[in-house]
Amino acid sequence: MSHRFPLGLFEGFGIELEYMIVDARTLDVRPISDRLLGPSGDVERGPVTWSNELALHVFEIKVAEPAASLAGLGNLFQAEVETVNRLLAPQGARLLATGMHPWMDPAREFRRWPHENDAVYAAFDRIFDCRGHGWANVQSVHLNLPFADDAEFGRLHAAIRLVLPLLPALAASSPFRDGTASGLLDTRLEVYRRNADRIPSVAGQVIPERIFTRAAYEGDLLAGIYRDLLPHDPEKILRHEWVNARGAIARFDRGSIEIRVLDVQECPRADLAVAGATTAVLRALVEERVSPFDEQERWSESELAPILLAVIREADLARIEDAAYLRTLGYPGRSATAGEVWAHLLESTVSREPAFTEWRDVFDLFLRRGCLARRIRRAAGENPSRERLRAVYADLGACLAEGRLFDPEGRAPRELPT
Repeated sequence: MSHRFPLGLFEGFGIELEYMIVDARTLDVRPISDRLLGPSGDVERGPVTWSNELALHVFEIKVAEPAASLAGLGNLFQAEVETVNRLLAPQGARLLATGMHPWMDPAREFRRWPHENDAVYAAFDRIFDCRGHGWANVQSVHLNLPFADDAEFGRLHAAIRLVLPLLPALAASSPFRDGTASGLLDTRLEVYRRNADRIPSVAGQVIPERIFTRAAYEGDLLAGIYRDLLPHDPEKILRHEWVNARGAIARFDRGSIEIRVLDVQECPRADLAVAGATTAVLRALVEERVSPFDEQERWSESELAPILLAVIREADLARIEDAAYLRTLGYPGRSATAGEVWAHLLESTVSREPAFTEWRDVFDLFLRRGCLARRIRRAAGENPSRERLRAVYADLGACLAEGRLFDPEGRAPRELPT
């Protein structure tokens, strides 16, 4: 996020959506992103930029500058998806969404981006070996939210840390790995949080530490990562704040915090709804409409991480028994599923957002059918054949191409208030 710097709290929104390029018939991954992106890895298209990622089959679409509002961005991204699909069609390929490819074998199929910025990717590969799901088979939404100064950074960081454990309940879309149900609803986050185990400080506990100033963040958290990396990276190729792999990272170079725990959904409208819900809850926390700042900042990563792990496993049906945590989020009960907490937040907070009407059907579907991962697993079954799994993901590919939600059961909705 560059634009007018610095932007204040909620004055701009950076959205990045990652997709897989797959064969149009078999849905196997196709490592051909450079055919569209060229060796530079970037194609500027007015308000949108196309970019590369580590894996050659991953294709990123992002806003070129911070958007003043999330309203209308779903349509903007959908148009880009349709353009990319038209360009891929002559090559027998298409885009596919969700947080992980359900049967990709990264040890055999991973191809690293070989062009510009290859030194960075080569360093990651040399240190961590990127031929695993946590590097080669992950697609996410990055939501960047700005801050203007240290005070705003501290308030925003405190709110984000508190909400992070709940986000996979709304966004999980990765229930399959290696052709079988993994037993988790957010498998992407599980493999992501383990991909840097060789140097544990890189990801920590995914929940960021209790740090609320730039000086402490750079002097403690980042300095610790750089120190631990140095024996493996003496040329300091990775000595940048983006090497931090927590679920939310400070980007002081562009005055924002980047949230990384959101799986990509079946179509851009759903992704923007998740981003909108996240932003609405964070705004309510930052403005202390839900709980005071001193209550928000007291939560340690050790207290929040077990909640995150439960939500990675069960998403919207994860049981949260910590009454103090629920109270800090404004939930009136002492125990609830993560889905029940989101139902409360959607009605009490998110429904007040100006763009809520664009997202209503996304939230209605979540309330009646659960997160996308649950819908996918229900449609495929616990032990699907490859053909059944391919059929389900072909439908998901059609959802992305057509901009529609994945609802194979299609029953009458439980509606949110107008």
